[in-house]
Amino acid sequence: MHPEEQRPRKLVWPLQAMPLARAIGLSYALLIVYVSLNPFDFDFSNGVSAWAWLDAPAPRFITLFDVLVNILAYIPFGLLIVFAAYPRWRNFVALGLAFTLSGLLAFSVETLQAWLPTRIPSQMDWWANVFGGLLGGLLAIPLGPQWLSGSAIRRRFDQWFGLDWAACALFILFPWSQIYPQSSWLGTGVWGHAIFGSVDWGTVVINHVAQETIITALCWLGVALLLSLGMRTKAPQWRILNGLLCFTVLIKTIFTALQFGGEFGFLWLTAGALWGMLFASLLLRWALRLQQRAKFWLALSCLVCATIAINVLPDNPYFILTLRHWYQGRLLHFNELMQWVSVVWLPLALIWMIRSALEFKPKH
Repeated sequence: MHPEEQRPRKLVWPLQAMPLARAIGLSYALLIVYVSLNPFDFDFSNGVSAWAWLDAPAPRFITLFDVLVNILAYIPFGLLIVFAAYPRWRNFVALGLAFTLSGLLAFSVETLQAWLPTRIPSQMDWWANVFGGLLGGLLAIPLGPQWLSGSAIRRRFDQWFGLDWAACALFILFPWSQIYPQSSWLGTGVWGHAIFGSVDWGTVVINHVAQETIITALCWLGVALLLSLGMRTKAPQWRILNGLLCFTVLIKTIFTALQFGGEFGFLWLTAGALWGMLFASLLLRWALRLQQRAKFWLALSCLVCATIAINVLPDNPYFILTLRHWYQGRLLHFNELMQWVSVVWLPLALIWMIRSALEFKPKH
């Protein structure tokens, strides 16, 4: 055989579009419109011109928080545009498209805000949005065809979830369900107050560190086992789930810093949260070896017990004090959306889990 024929050939990735990136990009654009214009109480007779913000003077007070939020909000949009444009438009053409669409979207939003009594459009916001879109495009440009075409992402999720896209969606949404402040870290059972009502504990003293440790451990063990039911048995489940936990901690830290200030980014990371995550991760390594039905019942038991504990036991007084001093500011409408995600994630997950349990087949 000729020596040149023995050399491994370079793998050529297919130049194919990624429809999922286009769908997510459109959904994210609608999310920006919702967060920027909610509650949509337009007043078209307020006498303000739609273009008045173009020649308006710069705001007297420009905070770093406002600038960072406007930049960060458009980074994912610019990145998704480059993904959605591939393979028809690539490199600097795709970057120009991300820059242009980010500018048009921000321009439309700022113009419509002129008729909203609770919003003040400005060029500073527009420039920050455009820069965020450009930065997102710059982050996506160096990625190779295996990423821009979605081949690497599809292959990875196929190895993890197969065709169970509902489990994949729950997996992706979980970190975002934890952004809204909760009385216990990973406490996904806040919707149960209507069922259990409020309990007056009077002067009973409860160790809040132990309480949060137990609730956090139950919640994470239950959620991790729930998500493992949708994974392939050959997937490295323990590493994937702990990677999800680390990403959730990162997202929580970033948004806590944005809402309360950089020095309070780890305000939520209490001793109870740390011990709860540690105990649950150790138990999870053992629990993942159980059969599917055993994991189902253990996950359901953990989540039910955690939900009862969250809604029956008294809230942590430090959490109540935090809410009293919580100024939501420009993230008010984003927080409303994240609150909805935190409320509906667990019911949707339980519905999916029960439906999947009905489809269990005995192994021969």
